[in-house]
Amino acid sequence: MKKVKVEEAVGQLFAHDLTKIVPGEFKGPRFRKGEIIKAEDIPELKSMGKNHVFIFDMKEDEYHENEAALRIAKASMGEGIRLEGPKEGKMTLVANIKGLLKIDLEQLYMVNDLDPLMYATIHRHTVVEEGKSLGGTRIIPLTIKKKSIDRIEELLLLEKEKNNPMIYVKKMIPYKIGIVVTGTEVFEGRITDRFGPILEKKAKEYGGIFHKMVYAKDEAKDIQEKIEALIRDGAELIMTSGGMSVDADDVTPLAIKNAADEVVTYGSSVLPGAMFMLAYKGEIPILGIPACGMYHRITILDLVLPRVMAKEKITKKDINHLAHGGLCQNCGVCHYPICPLGKA
Repeated sequence: MKKVKVEEAVGQLFAHDLTKIVPGEFKGPRFRKGEIIKAEDIPELKSMGKNHVFIFDMKEDEYHENEAALRIAKASMGEGIRLEGPKEGKMTLVANIKGLLKIDLEQLYMVNDLDPLMYATIHRHTVVEEGKSLGGTRIIPLTIKKKSIDRIEELLLLEKEKNNPMIYVKKMIPYKIGIVVTGTEVFEGRITDRFGPILEKKAKEYGGIFHKMVYAKDEAKDIQEKIEALIRDGAELIMTSGGMSVDADDVTPLAIKNAADEVVTYGSSVLPGAMFMLAYKGEIPILGIPACGMYHRITILDLVLPRVMAKEKITKKDINHLAHGGLCQNCGVCHYPICPLGKA
């Protein structure tokens, strides 16, 4: 620390907090350790009886905490994000749009491997609203060697140039969604359909456009024809309801297979949602939703549908990687997406 007159301290850093006291009104830090002293601070300092201050003697080869955090935040961020700060040495990354949060975990871990720098985020693959805080970064001490920040900044920018930023928000596509409700008992009107409206609501929640709902008997050919008719009619994403188990009348998986060009998976490593099916007809996803989608608020559908609508081509490996954290805890009060389900 170095003692200087307040007039000579402009541009320097406060070496410790300075407390202001207004009897009966306020007592607390008016200036913070590490804050840069500005010319307009001089009258306030003198009104507090401070004609001299201790400053932090920062070297030429060091960055102040504010600049270090700003550099890392800027280098790491991609589309759909804005910055807030620096505040007390921390930069906060905030969603600028509604979309799907994407994070490259290897880059995130690489940043945190640089001691003494930290970078914390919420879970990737979370659907976030505009204004949602996504992460924050700062250095632990007041200053850090420039070469340390410059190196990690360079690595992050190189990835960004390859269109692989560490953190970004991917906009979801408002696909026109067609729904095939299966079940002879529903088709013939013997029971009221409860599943279709749930899928319609779910599609709209994630930004989809409801296109059309049709009903099919428990016959593979009928279900297949209804899927193909919706696609010809302009549907860009198909969801089928029920008929996904191994019961004798459950023929929806066969119908999806016959309608599709590629079956990614029949079965998932998520509960609820083990009997989920994902296939593609060209670029059009076909999602077979098991009966759990009618009874549980959150299922495999909530983990896969946002990624499909963000135009990600889901693979069998993607589905398998949902296993760690893929067991719903059936909490008394569901707080999803503030939840580890499917986020590992």
